[in-house]
Amino acid sequence: MEYEFLGKSDLKVTKIGLGTWQFGSEFWGWGKDFGEQDAVETIRISLEKGINWIDTAEVYGNGFSEELIGKILGKKRKDVIIATKVSGSYAKYQDVIAACEGSLKRLRTNYIDLYQFHWPNLEVPIEETMRAMEELVNQGKVRYIGVSNFPVPLVKEAQKALEKSFIVSNQVKYNLISREIDKEILPYCLSSNISIIAYSPIAQGLLTGKYTHNKKPDNSLRKDNPFFKEPNYSQIIKFVELLTDLAGKIGKKPTQVALRWLIEKKGIVAIPGAKNKKQAEENANAMGWKLDEEILKKLDEESRKIEITHITE
Repeated sequence: MEYEFLGKSDLKVTKIGLGTWQFGSEFWGWGKDFGEQDAVETIRISLEKGINWIDTAEVYGNGFSEELIGKILGKKRKDVIIATKVSGSYAKYQDVIAACEGSLKRLRTNYIDLYQFHWPNLEVPIEETMRAMEELVNQGKVRYIGVSNFPVPLVKEAQKALEKSFIVSNQVKYNLISREIDKEILPYCLSSNISIIAYSPIAQGLLTGKYTHNKKPDNSLRKDNPFFKEPNYSQIIKFVELLTDLAGKIGKKPTQVALRWLIEKKGIVAIPGAKNKKQAEENANAMGWKLDEEILKKLDEESRKIEITHITE
C-alpha cells in the first residue's frame, strides 16, 4: 500500500482515497443508476482493498453523503480517516461552528480528521473563518485544517490567520487534462509542505476511456462541462485514445494509468469517486505498482498540448 502524510500532520493517508460527491446526488444518477446498496459495497470494497480515508462535504446530497458514510462506517469509524468540508456559504465564525456540529452529527462521530473550507468566500474575511476553524481544533472536534479551491494568495492569508494550527492540504481539481494548478498552486503548496488533494482526477469519467467521438454522456452535469463541447472534446478524445493504448500495453485500465500519473508525484493524493464495487476496486488497484518513465513522460508531454477553450452559452 502507498501512503502520504497530509502536509505537516500525522494523517497518514493512502495515495488514493474515496471521493463521495456522488452519494445522494441525482445528477450523478443516484436513485437511478445506483443507490444505497451500491454505496455500501463501494465503501466496503474500498476499505478491503486498503484505502483508509473518505472525502465528503456537507453540501454533497444536501448532507446525505455524510449521513450515509456515518451509517455505513458505524464501529469502523475509528479505523477510517474522514475528511469533510464546510460550505463556502458558511464563512462567518458562528456559521462555521454550527456547520461542524451538523457534520459531526450526520457522520456519527465526535471528531473530524480533516475539516476543509470548501470554496473561498470573498465577502467574509478569511481571518474570521480561520479563527473558527482553529477554535474547532482547540475543542478537539477537528484534528487538522484544510482548504479547497484556494489560490495561492488566499492560502497565504489563511495560514497567516492561524495562531498555532497550520493548513495541511488544498483540495483542487487536477488531472491530465486540467493542469491549471501546475503554474502557481502546485509549486507553492509543495514548497510549503501543503498536500494537494486532487479531485476530479479522472475528469468526470473522460479519462476512463468509456467516451468516444460517437459516445457522449447524456446527463446534464457532464453535458454542460466545456470538456464535452467542441473544439475541446475532439482533442481530449484523441489524447484519451493515446492513454487507452498505453494502458492496454501494460495490462492496466486507462483510469488506473491516469491516477498513477497523479499519485506518483510526491505531495499529491487523489480522491476518485466510485458508484459501485467494480469502480471502487479499479480505483484502489491504481496503487501498488509503478509507471514506466517513458509513459509518464509521454503522458506529460501530450497532455500539455491540450488547449481548453472555456465556452459560455
